[in-house]
Amino acid sequence: MGIWTSYRLRLQRKRWRARALRKGRELQVVSDRTQDIAPDDILLFCTFRNEDVRLPFFLDYYRKLGINHFLLVDNDSSDAGRAYVLDQPDVSLWSTKAAYGEARYGVDWLTYLQGKYADGHWALTVDVDEFFVYPFCDTRPIRALADWLDASGARSFGAMLLDMYPKGPVGQTHYARGDDPFEVANWFDSGNYIMTKNKLLKNLWIQGGPRARSFFASKPKQAPALNKIPFVKWRKPYAYVSSTHMMLPRGLNLVYDQQGGEKTSGILLHAKFLNTFADRATEEAQRAEHYRAGREYKTYAERHGTDPDLWCQWSEQYINWRQLEILGLMSKGNWA
Repeated sequence: MGIWTSYRLRLQRKRWRARALRKGRELQVVSDRTQDIAPDDILLFCTFRNEDVRLPFFLDYYRKLGINHFLLVDNDSSDAGRAYVLDQPDVSLWSTKAAYGEARYGVDWLTYLQGKYADGHWALTVDVDEFFVYPFCDTRPIRALADWLDASGARSFGAMLLDMYPKGPVGQTHYARGDDPFEVANWFDSGNYIMTKNKLLKNLWIQGGPRARSFFASKPKQAPALNKIPFVKWRKPYAYVSSTHMMLPRGLNLVYDQQGGEKTSGILLHAKFLNTFADRATEEAQRAEHYRAGREYKTYAERHGTDPDLWCQWSEQYINWRQLEILGLMSKGNWA
């Protein structure tokens, strides 16, 4: 890496951090329980809006995984989600009415909180419809993963976003508050993925799956990115560049084996496609607060977005993480 490139990336990282400090002023404390965070606690960061239907299972799932404290940002919800999380003793909550898009889709708010509270902690950053799966997650808590990563000298852990969907029209699913979404949305694409490498930041860029084949078949390069770096041993100088797809310093993006082997990795099960999908897609297409003025949601609305049927003859029904490893979607690497 040339001296000029190195300098430019450091400058960019400092700009993201300075921007996060400014955007942090948009946050209002609703419930601050951060004094309960212990030095070795594993933290979860998330921004949500009108997710009351999802929050009970979301919090329960991650508590069982071993998350010690949740740091959440409520972006102007109008449902009961905010009141629900206020009653949770392991949640600290902030709220803002500011524009989601102008905060880099919530990343600026979370970067501010991570810089203030996550330094020295393993931090998991996810959306409320993303569920972290890692090798041995059925028998080992996330603390075991963090300890092994520490012992291995790793600072970050990669996971591919895996879109889950039902068999049949999405709108015909019956998902109620507190339900496990993967009881109804338990199918996925086992192939149909393409991977490229970002020459500057060195991260992998993964696209494909049901959204690519159903909504972006004629424009595959515009399909959503599926590469994520959700689990990081956080330090104050760190910053996400684009959602959780890539980071600075760019060494954090090397979550894959550069010699052609396999490095331990995980999956984020993505529970987007439930009966709540149509209303959310229509709302977000109109709000235009997501990436590129909500282009993805506008595409959903234009392309049978009201009630898509994503199942096909090549769909696989989800069993467990070992199945995903066999299919080559994640790897336990040398973690035995």
